[in-house]
Amino acid sequence: MSEVTRSLLQRWGASFRRGADFDSWGQLVEAIDEYQILARHLQKEAQAQHNNSEFTEEQKKTIGKIATCLELRSAALQSTQSQEEFKLEDLKKLEPILKNILTYNKEFPFDVQPVPLRRILAPGEEENLEFEEDEEEGGAGAGSPDAFPARVPGTLLPRLPSEPGMTLLTIRIEKIGLKDAGQCIDPYITVSVKDLNGIDLTPVQDTPVASRKEDTYVHFNVDIELQKHVEKLTKGRREATLLWTWQGHTPGDRGHRAPFGPRCQGCAHISEHC
Repeated sequence: MSEVTRSLLQRWGASFRRGADFDSWGQLVEAIDEYQILARHLQKEAQAQHNNSEFTEEQKKTIGKIATCLELRSAALQSTQSQEEFKLEDLKKLEPILKNILTYNKEFPFDVQPVPLRRILAPGEEENLEFEEDEEEGGAGAGSPDAFPARVPGTLLPRLPSEPGMTLLTIRIEKIGLKDAGQCIDPYITVSVKDLNGIDLTPVQDTPVASRKEDTYVHFNVDIELQKHVEKLTKGRREATLLWTWQGHTPGDRGHRAPFGPRCQGCAHISEHC
């Protein structure tokens, strides 16, 4: 095992234990944060190209399944329905599997599949998919209103409960102006909050695919609820950075789709003096 892999497994294990501890103490907001951040890191590793990962394909499949279970537990904590849920006791069975992922060779204890929200593309990489008829029509030039196919639901999270003396932050994205808006395929926006070291402080959220395009604008009309109170984001640090990144595709060569982002992005600083 290389030192890089050893360090990675230690970080995953520490994050898993933090989430489970928060969960058992009834600190549900913190538990959901930890579960979703860890799930996203595991999903990225599960989707890593073979040359960029020290894990085998079978191990990456198991890592992806653990990410799915983290998402299930996170959803259970947010659910108000009286339905069968993924319990904390179930989740704790996965800690030794994650810790010993390099030697684990048994059947996974739960009937789940690694289902990433979407394939993560490296900058400049093409997604090898043929155009569908409605996508070709959607690539018409700017100037006339055109709806995008509603295939990607997004990963937006609900507003947190209010707390006395605490500030909640909602970001409203109405539309974005681009000169080549008519060329956009399945555009969406990723919103994250990071510290000065680039570590995620809240779950990363993706908007649904844009609702329509009109002239040189792509319309979203969505609210993003940051999953921590502003005071907690800046506690113990000088500031946090709010990032938003344009994602999607443009028509590429040979009928393929080429990644559009991250050519359009922006940031804002959240400081303790805000």
